[in-house]
Amino acid sequence: MSNYYYTIKMKAVQITAPSKMRVVDVEKPVAGAGEVLVKIKYVGFCGSDLNTFAGRNPMVKLPVIPGHEVGAVIEETGPDVPAELKEGMNVTLNPYTNCGKCASCRSGRVNACEHNETLGVQRNGVMCEYAVLPWTKIIPAGDITPRDCALIEPMSVGFHAVSRGQINDNEYVMVIGCGMIGIGAIVRAALRGAKVIAVDLDDEKLELAKKVGAAYVINSKTENVHERMLEITDGFGADAVIEAVGSPVTYVMAVNEVGFTGRVVCIGYAKSEVSFQTKYFVQKEIDIRGSRNALSADFRAVINYMKSGNCPIEELISRIATPETALNAMEEWAANPGKVFRILVEF
Repeated sequence: MSNYYYTIKMKAVQITAPSKMRVVDVEKPVAGAGEVLVKIKYVGFCGSDLNTFAGRNPMVKLPVIPGHEVGAVIEETGPDVPAELKEGMNVTLNPYTNCGKCASCRSGRVNACEHNETLGVQRNGVMCEYAVLPWTKIIPAGDITPRDCALIEPMSVGFHAVSRGQINDNEYVMVIGCGMIGIGAIVRAALRGAKVIAVDLDDEKLELAKKVGAAYVINSKTENVHERMLEITDGFGADAVIEAVGSPVTYVMAVNEVGFTGRVVCIGYAKSEVSFQTKYFVQKEIDIRGSRNALSADFRAVINYMKSGNCPIEELISRIATPETALNAMEEWAANPGKVFRILVEF
């Protein structure tokens, strides 16, 4: 009598080539020792997924399952998982890896691990029905719904940038770019008592920036940014600038608009070379700092903020798609990227 081994399949969204996406069946994972099986409820499309879809993400090898902004429910725990992680808990995921051996890890800054592999970028993501991760990457979210949990990770990246900038009260903080990450930076800077100046090309995003704490807004498409910055700061410029776009224009803007002895925090990757007037680095004696991913403390801070009831969650979700309509949603975003906060895919 023959023995047959049946693998259980699950549905996943896969980017197969630039501008190509399909729904595929892949093997459902099984939780081993120290691991947790989660049922994926919602996954957000982020900027890195958009770049992958457009063929502009050199870190990705196609085909790939995208997705690392997650709202999920614990389905099952393997052996050696702490009892605090229970079936049915609403969770989000820490999508980064850390080797424990590189200079970043040795200094405790595991978010900047030299060998990090983010879900959906250097390895397959979790835009699928189930996922298995080490229990250390499971982040309980209390009574925050799985849908809303999918917003935690991108906001945590903005929260981390504020920590990197050592933002405090009595400072003018310029945040360039009011997407999800920029909104996260605005929220945390405002929570710390800073006077936040939000800059974007889109009036709707600037209105939302005001709702989450921006004291001033500048439309860089219709206003003279430099003149407005001098007016707002009494001629001093910003104490700190957080760049959350990743374009040559905004990188130069950050250096130009930061005041003497100020800090520039860079989150976005510029996709082409950037030309600076390096004299500003020296004359202003500015600090330029990178900000990568987020730490567990940043995730917890976002969760606490969302529990406060002050987060305009409905306005941050632009569309909820199904796996079958994910391609259409991505095509619409690619055609008009400035009008989208977050697209969620529901499983």
